[in-house]
Amino acid sequence: MLQQAVNFFKGHVTVRVEGGFPERVLNLCAARQIHFWDLNWETPISFTFTMTRRSFRELKKHQGKLGAELQVVGREGLPYFARRFRHRYVLVAGLGLCMLLLLVGSFFIWDIQIEGNVRVSQEEIRRALDKYGVGMGTYSFSIQSEELRNQILLEIPELSYIAVNVSGSRAYVQVRERTPKPELVDKRQPGNTVAVRDGLVTAVQPYDGEKLVLPGTMVQEGQLLISGVTDDEQAGTRFLRGMGKVYARTWYKMQCQVPGTIREKVYTGEEHTRYAICWGTRRINFYNSSGIPWGDCDKIVTRTKLTLPGGIALPITIVKETYRCYEERTVERSQEEAEQLAYAVLEAVLTSGMEEGQVERETLTSVPWGDDILVELSAECREQIGRFVEIPKE
Repeated sequence: MLQQAVNFFKGHVTVRVEGGFPERVLNLCAARQIHFWDLNWETPISFTFTMTRRSFRELKKHQGKLGAELQVVGREGLPYFARRFRHRYVLVAGLGLCMLLLLVGSFFIWDIQIEGNVRVSQEEIRRALDKYGVGMGTYSFSIQSEELRNQILLEIPELSYIAVNVSGSRAYVQVRERTPKPELVDKRQPGNTVAVRDGLVTAVQPYDGEKLVLPGTMVQEGQLLISGVTDDEQAGTRFLRGMGKVYARTWYKMQCQVPGTIREKVYTGEEHTRYAICWGTRRINFYNSSGIPWGDCDKIVTRTKLTLPGGIALPITIVKETYRCYEERTVERSQEEAEQLAYAVLEAVLTSGMEEGQVERETLTSVPWGDDILVELSAECREQIGRFVEIPKE
């Protein structure tokens, strides 16, 4: 790879040799240490090979002794490429200006990549960076990493670490989010564990206090399961935390009414495309009206950020907006579609209402209900039904 780069900058030619004794050329190159490569025999009396411009000039000096004809069939490399522009002064000046602009532009930030965020959105981090002087077009050498980190951490307390590393015209922002502080439990505050719903108890795990139910017992919502008030002959009445977990089998019946008809999109096949260019923070539209004159359409936006070879970011983003036209029509919803839609909703409500548990069995039924479809979900679950309730202090 390195040798190919050297040959490109030096320039090289592909030479065709033809004569009665073409091997004399190879013997001469070996004797005079004239380097060549890519030897390819075309016929018994002719072949081609590649050599640098300097080696070819050396070979031409001995052409009279070779008894063969030398013909250049290809020229490649930077010198030959640059020679094309020796009389095109405006083009050369334009290329020089572009190179100068690229060199100057590499000192500014044109792309920001954020990594490591989960709960904190990228938009929030970008707003904080822009507030404290790191945005599109910021002079990269003006960034004070230490001061910026302190300001961002005060601005976004959910972050515990942030680092901004600049490479060329791209800023890499690495963040680490703060681990949420666990909720402290005041063990001096007495309380009880009560049932949040009806169920058949399968297991009781008291952490503190006295359990009042056993496995196999049916309990009702609000019933006391683990008591934080104990009474014995030696210590008398004691007030404890009364915490624990109580697992039980529970049963649910949930209903959802689904409309029998839906509005459906039917694409007409008509599509329209508009383009725009974002230069830094400025946008240039290649269309007149900013509205959508084609009626009901789906808008699909594709953004392509231009980069140079080597990953050098440019302050140019091509925005492509595609509009797919459609018409709406009313269609009947099938019973299977209604059941699938209702099941997804009811299942989400069911699982979100359980603190800790799982669905063991479930049955789904549906019946017409006027113009709608009534879907009912019957489920049997095993879940933790205990909830801690503090005992009010006097």
